[in-house]
Amino acid sequence: MPSTRRAAVLGSPIAHSLSPVLHRAAYAALGLDTWTYDRFEVDEAGLPGFVEGLDESWAGLSLTMPLKRAIIPLLDAISDTAASVEAVNTVVLTEDGRRVGDNTDIPGLVAALRERGVEKVDSAAILGAGATASSALAALSRICAGPVTAYVRSEARAEEMRGWGERLGVDVRTADWAHADRAFAAPLVIATTPAGATDALAAEVPDAPGTLFDVLYHPWPTPLAAAWSERGGAVLGGLDLLVHQAVLQVEQMTGVAEAPLAAMRAAGERALAAT
Repeated sequence: MPSTRRAAVLGSPIAHSLSPVLHRAAYAALGLDTWTYDRFEVDEAGLPGFVEGLDESWAGLSLTMPLKRAIIPLLDAISDTAASVEAVNTVVLTEDGRRVGDNTDIPGLVAALRERGVEKVDSAAILGAGATASSALAALSRICAGPVTAYVRSEARAEEMRGWGERLGVDVRTADWAHADRAFAAPLVIATTPAGATDALAAEVPDAPGTLFDVLYHPWPTPLAAAWSERGGAVLGGLDLLVHQAVLQVEQMTGVAEAPLAAMRAAGERALAAT
């Protein structure tokens, strides 16, 4: 085993990634002085060459857009969780040279909700229908007993979400984005849209709403999250997801039983406050 162990996050664009902050904080708290974690600007065209160039010092990779699907053909195996949404955000490089892919976004989302006391809901709503929405659906398949309504902007997106629902065993119903404020009656709302997309909905948040999980983390809070909190609802943000999925990555890559969640979150909060 090499004395120095390497890990990194790959993607494009990658300069904004908080993953190095979180993983380095974990290494520091765990006393893993010979571990390093970096970021590399890698697009789909450059991914095969990067992966082939990894030597035995490498322990793992984190993948962000646009590589979560592109990495799959380059792996020896992927977990059932990753296969369920055709997306890998974590690669562990084993001692025998195998590349094994997983998806920690899904259990990370579940863990973040559990930390806030949300373990089961009777129904839920999703705002948006992009790549993050499929991971949200996969997470809801574990905690939602009833229907999930996805609010989308086109019939093509609606069909896509219903397809994911069939695949994941979730009763997915779709509704037009024009009626997205109706989502707020659900006990759990997961907003998976880009920055600015839900700003106009902030004025529609009712009194005493349920739980909002807005996957954005910068700028924070979003207008929707701020309005939700002002009206007494529970709010989780993108940093909650980022930290919980990173905790699972650290555990898989290093082999430690329990990654330092508090230290990682504190490091992420400091980094965001400095931007």
